[in-house]
Amino acid sequence: MPVNLRIPGPTPCPDDVLQAMSRQMINHRGPEFAEMIARITSGLQSLFETKNDVLTLTSAGTGAIEAAVVNTLSPGDRMLCVSIGVFGDRFADIAQTYGVSVEKLSFEQGTAADPDAVAQALKKDSGFKAVSVTHNETSTGVTNDLGAIAQAIRSVRPDILILVDAISSLGSVPLPIDAWDLDVVFTGSQKGWMVPPGMAMVSISKRGWDAVAGAKIPRYYFDFAKAKKYLETGQTPWTPAVSVYFAMDVALKKLQAEGLANIHARHARIGQLTRDGVKALGLKLLADERVASNTVTAVRVPDGVEWSALGKMMRTEYNTVLAGGQGALTGKIFRIGHLGLVSEADIQACLDALRQALPRVGFSPSGVGATAG
Repeated sequence: MPVNLRIPGPTPCPDDVLQAMSRQMINHRGPEFAEMIARITSGLQSLFETKNDVLTLTSAGTGAIEAAVVNTLSPGDRMLCVSIGVFGDRFADIAQTYGVSVEKLSFEQGTAADPDAVAQALKKDSGFKAVSVTHNETSTGVTNDLGAIAQAIRSVRPDILILVDAISSLGSVPLPIDAWDLDVVFTGSQKGWMVPPGMAMVSISKRGWDAVAGAKIPRYYFDFAKAKKYLETGQTPWTPAVSVYFAMDVALKKLQAEGLANIHARHARIGQLTRDGVKALGLKLLADERVASNTVTAVRVPDGVEWSALGKMMRTEYNTVLAGGQGALTGKIFRIGHLGLVSEADIQACLDALRQALPRVGFSPSGVGATAG
């Protein structure tokens, strides 16, 4: 029985994507790589819904957060960090590491950011150079209304930089970068893109490039200007994860064939299936359903149940791997990932396993039907 990997990343990969990674190495300074990176860049621009420059970095998503900070800001610059969980806080931590003065606008975990509150924070203080926002917070299973947040920001500060962590949203849920006037937006290969970890992809606007030109934080490996210059010749500045590029080349063809509208609809459908199934088991969601993510569902660990026992049983006896909570939510929630290569059958199998495991770890729901999903 294959493992049902239901974490929000790394996500399962199609067989042909994995097979592509077994190809022999090529010259990353040669014409074959140049043709491949051109295809990848064009495909990403299409799926990002942007005409902006798109760069690929050999890195995990956290490297992309760091790259966004060091390429656009200077020590002493002020940034408003909109945080609804662990990854919003990580953005703030990285910026502070490089001497950026960060003011956090935090919202209760399980809730989304209020666009009006963001606008009010900017009205009260005109000194911010940038706003950072996490589009989809995987630690809480919440998707921010990024379109509304961006509109609220622009209504107050048309010139300000908007830096977006879209690691677990781009490629899975709607995020039209140009339509929402976003400056630096990044994602990671191991999420909805159905590719192993190792590639970060970043979109940079004209406003973003103006910031790059004036930014004073030292950078070397994550230098956007170097990456853009080398891309013009079909290369990367440093040795890329060639096998991951092979995989992304194949994955993008599959995603483009499915089409953005179908990809978004599939994730919405499966997200709803997951939430409905969880509730039918007598479990409670962390997030308000109006802002619940279509890529990951956060579920409250019921009273009397130890997450460590449930997680271990699901993994060892039901071949289903769930994610635990992070930070203050450790032991209080578990998370079901449903992004990238995921089907209704995958989720139903997860729900069926939960239905069998929960009574064995002490859960006795009241007033709940016998079936889930």
